[in-house]
Amino acid sequence: MNSSKKYKKIVQFSSGRGPVECEWVVARLIKLFYKELEEKQIEYKVLESTLGQQAGTLQSVTLELYGEDKIIEPFLKNWKGVIQFTGKSMYRKFHKRKNWFVGVHEVSNLSEIQISDSDIKYQAVRARGAGGQNVNKVNTAVRATHSPTLVSVFAMDSRSQLENKKLAKKRLLEKLSELNLTLVKEQIQEKWNQHLNLERGNPTRIFSEKDLFIN
Repeated sequence: MNSSKKYKKIVQFSSGRGPVECEWVVARLIKLFYKELEEKQIEYKVLESTLGQQAGTLQSVTLELYGEDKIIEPFLKNWKGVIQFTGKSMYRKFHKRKNWFVGVHEVSNLSEIQISDSDIKYQAVRARGAGGQNVNKVNTAVRATHSPTLVSVFAMDSRSQLENKKLAKKRLLEKLSELNLTLVKEQIQEKWNQHLNLERGNPTRIFSEKDLFIN
């Protein structure tokens, strides 16, 4: 019996308060991360991507990963923490610094709107046309409301109340999903602001120039 389960993890790559060289490292590392995700057949979605100071650089990238726990857990263990890049500056020719640090962190304890069929209330209403004219004499339009948030949508596309109910539910779920994504992004940004300073020392992985020149 297979005990593995599908679940999701939110991971963020951040240059912290590092200079543009660190932003360059984030942009190169994320390409390598995508490549390894595809090799492991781990699904992912980019939630947020913040551009860096120079073209082709990134301050931060936040992703949502989907897969089996037995695959994702050891994969992330090899990434989470401080990543060190050892190499000369690509932007300051005579700069003496050789080590640049970025962070890879799991973002947890996020609040999301819980979506359950039992929380959706439907109300049949009379459809109206332009100028307030009744389209028909029966209550075929449907209003769907999510009770916990009071988010509401309306459907009157069909003359069938059943079809309008299905459409109203679909629109409501789409609207709640958009609100959830906005909520998650706001919380991720807040957490990023709180962790701009990276802890150096004992890096999880160390990369050199040849490791990060990825097409």
